[in-house]
Amino acid sequence: MSLNIRRAEERDAAIIAEFNSRIAWETEHKRLDPEVVARGVSRVFGDAAKGFYLVAESSEGVVGQLMITFEWSDWRDGWFWWIQSVYVREDHRRSGVFRSLYESVIQCAKSEQVVGLRLYVERDNTRAQKTYEQLGMCDAGYLIQEIMLT
Repeated sequence: MSLNIRRAEERDAAIIAEFNSRIAWETEHKRLDPEVVARGVSRVFGDAAKGFYLVAESSEGVVGQLMITFEWSDWRDGWFWWIQSVYVREDHRRSGVFRSLYESVIQCAKSEQVVGLRLYVERDNTRAQKTYEQLGMCDAGYLIQEIMLT
């Protein structure tokens, strides 16, 4: 399968929002408000400081995505990029789509002198964890805690 990895454009917002809703359902059994998701995706395109999306395109259209957000590290005097909103269409999984997206992120990050890549993954999502480990990622030893304010 031939893939084109590219930065997403505003014309991709609807499919990205749809994929984000699918992610939430598949990984956490959460139904997201479509209007909120669409607004959130749109804001990324309107403000580069929020991040950017990469999409994987085949002859069938967009078949995968991920988002990059940024974290400044004063310890390392450099940027970490967080990989988020990873989704590959079910009929294209285990076919190299994520690997292609990931390799594109690595190349881009190296050219921008990023100090590291991070992502978070559901504890029970062992399939994804195995994929990330096969690509050279490892458990960073952190637990993520949060408090939701809205």
